Amino acid sequence: MASSSTAPTPPAAGDVPFDQWLDEQRRGQHHTVRRVPLQALPGWHFSRDTGDLVHSSGRFFSVSGLRVTTDYGTGEGRPHSWTQPVIVQREVGVLGVLLREHRGEVYCLLQAKMEPGNLNGVQMSPTVQATRSNYTGVHRGRRVPYTEYFTGDRRGARVLADSLQSEQGWWFLHKRNRNVVVMTDEDVPALDGFRWLSLRQIGALLRRDHLMNMDSRTVLSALPPQVLPCRGTGPGPAGEDDALCSLTEVLSVLADVRFRYELSQEQLPLREVLESSAGPWRRTGDGIGRDDGRHFTVLGVTVEAQAREVARWSQPLLAPVAGLAGLLVRRVGGVPHVLLRARVEAGTLNVAEFGPTVQCSTRHLSERGAHRPEFLDTLLAPRAGRVVFDTEQSEEGGRFHHALTRNRIVELEETDEAAVRALPPDFCWVSVAQVQALLRHGNYLNVQARCLMTALTLATG
Repeated sequence: MASSSTAPTPPAAGDVPFDQWLDEQRRGQHHTVRRVPLQALPGWHFSRDTGDLVHSSGRFFSVSGLRVTTDYGTGEGRPHSWTQPVIVQREVGVLGVLLREHRGEVYCLLQAKMEPGNLNGVQMSPTVQATRSNYTGVHRGRRVPYTEYFTGDRRGARVLADSLQSEQGWWFLHKRNRNVVVMTDEDVPALDGFRWLSLRQIGALLRRDHLMNMDSRTVLSALPPQVLPCRGTGPGPAGEDDALCSLTEVLSVLADVRFRYELSQEQLPLREVLESSAGPWRRTGDGIGRDDGRHFTVLGVTVEAQAREVARWSQPLLAPVAGLAGLLVRRVGGVPHVLLRARVEAGTLNVAEFGPTVQCSTRHLSERGAHRPEFLDTLLAPRAGRVVFDTEQSEEGGRFHHALTRNRIVELEETDEAAVRALPPDFCWVSVAQVQALLRHGNYLNVQARCLMTALTLATG
């Protein structure tokens, strides 16, 4: 980091308090989102050859079909198979956060950004949140500001983190975005709609429902330890020797799951999924869904938003049922550890990634017996622990409609029964320092785990 003596002037947005500024942004970013039947969605059509829902430009993304065969989660070792719609987006987008340091405090440049699927319209997004089509101008709209810090020569900014990270494996097929964090010594002005926020401010804002968007939370998980503020359950000076298991043993758990379970993914014409007599997915009057209402539906929207790069557009959105993502935390010899589970998801690029302790839809909350997620009861009603984080967060509003996930972190006592009992083979206690090492690389932690790690390191204590 730059020393205090050479640091630029304090990043600020004048004397306007954040909440007042955000209210002004929400009032100023006039937008309208209207439901439209998929068959009448401007600029989109169902392909005559495949039945896939595609854009007339051939770019952006499509809704296709997927056949999945796996023995993960069966409890019997026998593969089971299903078909489902899936979002296919070959482009790798950029999610970038620009940092500055002033008098020992690190600031992030974030944007108040409207997304069509956001529950509340405007949320705080990264400095740059753009697909390749966006930042290369395929949409023929306004340029995406600050991209020069994350592509090309980066204007002298120092790269602190840079990796390709996955997104929701149940809804995307092999989707990845480039997560980039860079530090600049320049006095970079905040354009209209942007604001410099300290990491401590962001930590407080993470405790508020539906304020920091998913893309901000996934990028901020990659912050290196040297820039993080010191917080209660956050990382300490612990090294490899202080962890419960070596990093090699941690990686061995993930490698074993990738080796042990079968995952076959076959992209299908969407028509085959929707017209299968044995399948549950159907075209409805205005979208795609299941008779039982499980998992998700696909719907269409038209959008008017004067503050965006393009003032008017149309697109499909995936509307999932509400979910829960929870993390158990404990200290081992004073060193903070998190309980991760290596899990297989339908569209994962490399069979499995580490996810949080619990990751499920809300329908699992009433299940009993073998179908009830492991450690769910400990997460929801800890007997000897304390809840250190509990908010409702949004998934990415550019692809998902009102996608709500309850994020919960429970810190257990070191000797709590749930903490010390023998773990199923897919679970592993991993030190926070080891997680940060894994986050320097792609495809080790899924997006739910990354978002919870951001909450742990910035919002707890």
